[in-house]
Amino acid sequence: MFIELKNTTIGYNAPLIKGIETSLDLGEICLLIGNNGVGKTTLIKTILHQNPVLGGEIRINEKNIKTLSNKEIAEQIAVVFSKAQIPANYTLNDLISLGKYIHYPYYFELNDTDKNEVNEIIESLNLGQYKNFPLQKLSDGNLQKAFIGRALAQNSPMIILDEPTTHLDEENKIIILKLLRNLAKRQNKLILFSSHDWRLAKEFSDKIWFVKDQHLSAGITEEVLINNDELLHPHLFNFDEHFVAPQIFAPDLHKEMLYSFLQKNFKKNLQYLKFEFEDGFWEISSDTFQEKCSSFKQIADLIENLH
Repeated sequence: MFIELKNTTIGYNAPLIKGIETSLDLGEICLLIGNNGVGKTTLIKTILHQNPVLGGEIRINEKNIKTLSNKEIAEQIAVVFSKAQIPANYTLNDLISLGKYIHYPYYFELNDTDKNEVNEIIESLNLGQYKNFPLQKLSDGNLQKAFIGRALAQNSPMIILDEPTTHLDEENKIIILKLLRNLAKRQNKLILFSSHDWRLAKEFSDKIWFVKDQHLSAGITEEVLINNDELLHPHLFNFDEHFVAPQIFAPDLHKEMLYSFLQKNFKKNLQYLKFEFEDGFWEISSDTFQEKCSSFKQIADLIENLH
């Protein structure tokens, strides 16, 4: 596991979250949710070793963060805060290039390889036409992508984002969330992000860290939400036009969670399958077979093996 929290307690003079036991690995995207004031930003700052751990430990790539320098942490984790200051007189190219300077002294000039990588990041984010734009002239969505581009330029295996979709309209929220998921899957990055728009954001996350009553619940997104159904007022988001849903017969909450899980993980046509939820089990059937599963992991394994 890339990041491990072992019996970790975080806070200031008094604990905010106690006894955290969880881990995340490269290629995963995790959504951090909870009410204001429960400790989400404090948790992020503690992972970055900006706040001291009150108890237990946090390990990054098998090393206790207490043993890592600020530079070593920056090489492992890039961060994008929601209230990041916009540097005056900087262009988009300047901002993304800043990500490279964690590897060099401040007076160092980027070499051609670095400059080419910055250009590739700009193009991958569809920001080429804005390369030399002043940051103040960018839209909120493109500015957010530019800050993500700076984090990418660090070449860190993990990226943490605090409220990356704040103040964006729904179209730009989806663009950013799709971008984060693609980064996790295509570039094997570990993405941890917090969001107040979690009902939409859950469609793009593999895991959830849910903070409530000084406790952090962690696990597969849909299973965490099912176990905390006070969060939900069921609604099906359809963000993938290639997904063809199966028949689902279940209570609204379970139907929403299964739909979310299947849409996120399977591009193939599933309309020949029927899912029925009863007595804690999912019965999956078609014209040729019938199986029972007790977890989303079992459902995923079953579908992977279908021809």
